[in-house]
Amino acid sequence: MYSNFEEKGKIFTQVVTKKPINVTIQTTNQLIRGKIHIRPEDRVKDELNRKDLFIAVTDATVFSPTGEAIYFSGFLSVNTEQIIWLMPDEEVKPAKGLK
Repeated sequence: MYSNFEEKGKIFTQVVTKKPINVTIQTTNQLIRGKIHIRPEDRVKDELNRKDLFIAVTDATVFSPTGEAIYFSGFLSVNTEQIIWLMPDEEVKPAKGLK
């Protein structure tokens, strides 16, 4: 229930603090680069394991299977059942020894 009301009737709700994480997402048909937002105490995996059917991606660029950028959006909602893999960009390292 709401606990804080302004004298004019405006309702104040608790703000959930989240931090943006740059990610690369592979879906069944496209590659998506953008930001997901997670609670500071959570891991990316925790966000994916929530029961929400969709995950919000901001500053999203969608790439075709050939690698061409085909869409950009400030907000994109991605069906979590369509995600093949998701990788935080800060975890990406060059693969040594691979040709």
